[in-house]
Amino acid sequence: MSQIRQISKAIRSTVVLWILTAFIYPFFMLLCGQILFPFQANASLITNYQGTVIGSALIGQPFATEKYFWGRPSTTSYSTADPKNDAAGILKTGVSGASNLAPSNPALLERIQGKDDPDPGTKIVGELTRLQNARVQPTADLLYTSGSSLDPHITPAAAKAQIARVATARGVQPNQLETLITQNTDGRFLGIFGEPGVNVLKLNLALDTFKAIN
Repeated sequence: MSQIRQISKAIRSTVVLWILTAFIYPFFMLLCGQILFPFQANASLITNYQGTVIGSALIGQPFATEKYFWGRPSTTSYSTADPKNDAAGILKTGVSGASNLAPSNPALLERIQGKDDPDPGTKIVGELTRLQNARVQPTADLLYTSGSSLDPHITPAAAKAQIARVATARGVQPNQLETLITQNTDGRFLGIFGEPGVNVLKLNLALDTFKAIN
């Protein structure tokens, strides 16, 4: 086989593989995703009862008021900070990612336990103090950030620990909130992988819907 024929064959093979891998396969997967899994393929967007998109089931959001269940703490504040005005330095780890602080690291202890502010007589409240002030039994996922810092889930135990606080703020019965938690708990993947988790955004959306119709 001449060198020219070898070069020609190599070029044709490259073009065929390029068409298969760069066009046919991606478009095939795109088509399958849109037909078989349209919700997941389009960012798992969640809408409220008015039809407005309020977030994604895959990314957590910060909730601070007493009327909502709180999610996990985030080293990046769920990427809501302004990169041009990040005085608190919450985006130092990037758009997402854990702090990678050791259990003995003073910065981690300060975030959990709080620290004295430079101004006399003031103190920066830590996660532990915030939970204790709200009379919420601290759980690990309410104190420590997740590996991605964008985790949308908390454990059922963490959700149930907040029932009394949310029930008092909303004026509803605790057993009604426990039912909502059960309804919004995702089980193990395929029944064996991972642990059950409560999607905080879905739970709070159900909470608003529940309040709107009762």
